[in-house]
Amino acid sequence: MAKTVYKRPKSLKENIFHYCPGCGHSIAHRIIAEVIDELDIRGITIGVPPAGCAVLAYNYFDVDMIEAPHGRGPAMASAIKRSLPDRVVFSYQGDGDLAAIGIAESFHAANRGENITIIFINNCVYGMTGGQMAPTTMLDQKTTTTPLGRNKTLDGYPVKVSEIFSQLKGVTYLERCMVNSPVNINKTKKAIKKAFQCQIDGFGFSLIEILSPCPTNWKMSAVNSCKWIDEVMSKEFPPGVFKDEIAAARKAAEDAR
Repeated sequence: MAKTVYKRPKSLKENIFHYCPGCGHSIAHRIIAEVIDELDIRGITIGVPPAGCAVLAYNYFDVDMIEAPHGRGPAMASAIKRSLPDRVVFSYQGDGDLAAIGIAESFHAANRGENITIIFINNCVYGMTGGQMAPTTMLDQKTTTTPLGRNKTLDGYPVKVSEIFSQLKGVTYLERCMVNSPVNINKTKKAIKKAFQCQIDGFGFSLIEILSPCPTNWKMSAVNSCKWIDEVMSKEFPPGVFKDEIAAARKAAEDAR
């Protein structure tokens, strides 16, 4: 008898992704859908897609989705969660959406300790609009607006979201992951599941940063873009757990009973 070991998650619609070949968004979508299924929260989950490459995420996730204006995902997610505290609410954002136009909304939602989850896709470039420099673009990295490479004197330094947000007292769980290999994809899935469980348990703000390949705008093959994450990008943005206070939050909740 044949055994099914891999199938489409129920929380993922049977639509063809519009993303470029080798893009990490499709991988991130799938593992989020798998986590939603495994936690059995499909009927109570609300997602907030961003402006950017994932603007059409509502075509792929088979859960309630509400589109936010550019950068306002965390503000909208906060409002939804406060209005419907029994829902599991996540905002899905790119580096421009979160770290540029939406940096204030993201920062203050984290600082307030809103009981939401943010999935942050970091590919060091503006994807949908043509490959311009993003807040996370690395020094010397070439983009359409930095053809000679990002210059620290002209353009400043790359913004390291996980390092910055980990200093905020409102943040409960924060981890940076990658989706460039099967091993790293499995680690990312575990982190997302832990972040959603953190929210389900009422322990506060969680954010998962995902280093994601963008072969089209990096002007690389899909294989080389995955290697580039390991060899270059992960050196500037090292993966790992930056903050984990779930155990402390659980103990505090038990002591309060």
